[in-house]
Formats: sequence, C-alpha cells, structure tokens
Amino acid sequence: MSDQPTLQQIRDFKGTYPKQLFYLFGTEMWERFCFYGLRGMLVVFMATELMMPEKQANLQYGAIQAFVYAFTFLGGVFADKILGFQKSLFWGALLMIVGGFTIAAAPTELFYIGICFNIIGTGFFKPNISTMVGQLYHDGDARRDAGFGLFYMGINIGAFLGGLLMVWVGKSYSWRAAFALVGVVMIISLINFAFRRKTFGPIGLSPLHPDMPAARRKLYEWGTYIGSLAVVPLILLMVTNTQYTDLFMYIVGPLTLVYLAWEMRTFSRAENLKLGAALIFIFFSIFFWAFFEQSGGSLSLFALNNLRPSLLGIPVDTNSVNNAANSLFVIIFSALAGLLWLWLSKRKAEPNSVVKFGLGFLFLGAGFYIFKSTLGFADEQGVTSTEVFTFAWFVITFGELCLSPIGLSLMTKLSPLRIQGLMMGMWFLASAYGQYAAGLLGAGMSAEDPGASNYDKLVLYTDGYGELGLYALIAGGALILIAPLVRRMMQEVR
Repeated sequence: MSDQPTLQQIRDFKGTYPKQLFYLFGTEMWERFCFYGLRGMLVVFMATELMMPEKQANLQYGAIQAFVYAFTFLGGVFADKILGFQKSLFWGALLMIVGGFTIAAAPTELFYIGICFNIIGTGFFKPNISTMVGQLYHDGDARRDAGFGLFYMGINIGAFLGGLLMVWVGKSYSWRAAFALVGVVMIISLINFAFRRKTFGPIGLSPLHPDMPAARRKLYEWGTYIGSLAVVPLILLMVTNTQYTDLFMYIVGPLTLVYLAWEMRTFSRAENLKLGAALIFIFFSIFFWAFFEQSGGSLSLFALNNLRPSLLGIPVDTNSVNNAANSLFVIIFSALAGLLWLWLSKRKAEPNSVVKFGLGFLFLGAGFYIFKSTLGFADEQGVTSTEVFTFAWFVITFGELCLSPIGLSLMTKLSPLRIQGLMMGMWFLASAYGQYAAGLLGAGMSAEDPGASNYDKLVLYTDGYGELGLYALIAGGALILIAPLVRRMMQEVR
C-alpha cells in the first residue's frame, strides 16, 4: 500500500486540476455515453419496436428514468455505509455491462429485464463518482468549481457521443448492436478505473471500521451485492406497471427526508442551516429536470415525427440532433461560462449560486418558448424547422450551465463529509422526481386519439412547451427573490 498517495498528498496538488480528476473524467465519460445513449433511445425504441402509443411511451420513459435516479440515492447510502465509492463503482459498472448485453441478446423480449440491471448499476455508479471528485479538494479550495466544470465537460463528451451514435445505430443498423454498445463501452470505463485505482489512495475506500472482523465486513459487502440482485424482480414489476411507480415515488421521497432529519440531529446548527440551503437547491432542481428531461420523452417523439431531416441543408437524423445538440453546446461553451464567472468574480460582480440557479430557469423558460415557436415554421403535415428546434437547445444549454455543475459542487460543499454520498444521492433523487414528472407532463401533452394527425400532435406539444416556459420563468423569478435568505443559510459557502 506504500505506493498509494495519502489524502493530503492528493489535495496538495499543484496547478488547476489534480491528475485523479482526469481519471474520473475518463471513467464517467464512458458511463455517460451509455446513460445518455440509452435515454435517447428509450422512447423511440418503445414507440417503433414495442409499438407503444405515445402517451404510454412517455409514462414508461418517466418510470424508467425515475427509478434510475431513485436508485442513485440508495447507491449513495450503501457507498456511505458499507461499500465505499470505489467498490460501488465496480459493482455498478458490472451490472450495467450485464444489462446492456442482456437487452442485446433479445431486444424486444428481454428489454425490461436488461433495463432493471441498468437501473441498479447506474444507482451504484452515478452518485459516487461525483462525490469522489469533491473529495480531491481541501475544504474551501477555490479550484473545486473549476474541477467540477471540467468533470461536467467529460460527462457531456460522453453524452454527445452516446446521444449521437446509439439511436442512429438502432434506427439505421440494428437495435441489438445499439444495446450491445452499452456493455462494450462500460467495459472500457471499468478498465480505465481499474488501472488508475491506486492513485486515489484512501478516497472511496470502505467506510466500515478498520477493526471490524473480516468475516463481518464480507457479510455486509456480499449482503449488499446479493440484495441488489434480489430486488430485480421487484423493479421489473414496478417498471412495467406505472401505477407501482406512482406508489414508489409517493413513499421514497418522504422516507428520504425522514432519514435525513434523523442524520441532521447529530449536526450543529450551522451545519443544519447549510443542509437546509442544499434542500432548497434540491427542491427547485426537481422542476428544472421535469422540464429539461422532455428531451428523452416528448421531445424525442417530437424529433421523430415533427422535424425536417436536415440541418442547415445537411441531412441529419433528427433524434441524434435532439440527443446530442445540448451536449455539444455544453462542450463548446462550458469553458467560456467558467471564464465569464471568473471575469465577473475579479470585478466583484459574479452572481451567487442562488441567482445562478434562478438564471438557469430563465434560460430554460426562454428555450421552451422557442420550442413553442416552431409551430409557426410548420407545413400542413406538421413538419417544422430543425434549425429553430436546435436554437432552443442552444439557449437551454446556458440554463443548464448555470445550474447543473454548480449543483454537483454545492452538494459536496454544503454537506458534512460523512453524509456527502447521501446528499449527492438526494440531488439525483430530485432528478428522479423530475424524470417522473417529465413522463407525466409528456403524457399530458400527447394526443389522446392514436389516429391524431401529425399537425394536431404538433399543436398539442407546442402548447405544452409554452406552458412549461411560463412555469420556468416563474420559478426563476422566485429563486432570485429568495437569494438573500438562502445566501445567509449557506454562510461561508459561495
């Protein structure tokens, strides 16, 4: 173990970024390839291969995505209490590999079983790698936000490649090959992490007490592995019956808050005020993701049926445009956004994190009004401009850059160390509620009549996008109004 660095050595790095950040970047990039590739395929696959009506496909999408994010909360808890972040990553990656190859073996017959493995695998993988990024830094290290910004770029490189390629492979070549890509790419992610694992020193190792007997340690760890496999039939039941999804979502949120309240009793008033601020960010993020995640639901069907298959005169797959445009814009502009915040900071004019969250909603609202405006560019068949649609994603991207990377960083800065995995899990659990609501909203915008014309569907969707735009603007204004109160709760955290 002597060749492993200490925590102090890791955090005393020189320059802007620790080398371990690049290793996590590479590991997460490939996992995001799979996640966003799958997200972009789900509704299209269900509508074209499983022959689901659009309303049902939207609900099914919301259920699957909700469980993916809900299990990130559970994955965070088990990493905090038993496995540690490193073993959680390994276990999550292995389950995702199994899930991808299971669906590839028989896409229509084994789709839901493979999805269950992906849900559990993502739950163990996703929250813990973000927490490891936060632990590369000393408390108060001003370079932390820059680190999360770079890490977020890695997420979006993977999201861009997966969103662009996987749905295209499925539609143009073979759904079997598209789902197999999940297994192949996660093997790459796992190998990347395995070869770099020693460089993380004590970060992400088991939280169990060093004096715990080896037999009991093994019992806890193997109990977690076996238990996570044992719940596959239960998840299968809930994912395939959306009424069970409703019940699950009504229960898990309140129980999570009760558990957090139990943990909070051991913290100081100052720590609990910070946790209160974190909960405000988490609450508003539910609404942001409910609107933003129309991308994988209603906007996927919109792209499939209502967009011209050309962009600036170049033939394109419209679903690939919907899946990849946002990620491409994040890659291009995330560094510029960071430079803008730095420039404003030097002039003491940088908005605080709460105001940035509010600005995120204002950009989101503007983007959805642009989606609404596509009705004015449509022909009588209900086919409209891919250019205007893409411009909406350009605007929404700046909203995401104001909110998402800052949110990841804030969860690590506002949380006491021993519940950072829990709070990162709660951040993703808020996304679960957002995904769940996204499915309900998308279903609500879908035509009741399966025989509705393409133009009628366009009218329903664009009317719905206008309403979402209004609600986003209201939420943004509310956040900016309460910014002074939340800032006081955050204390020294910026």
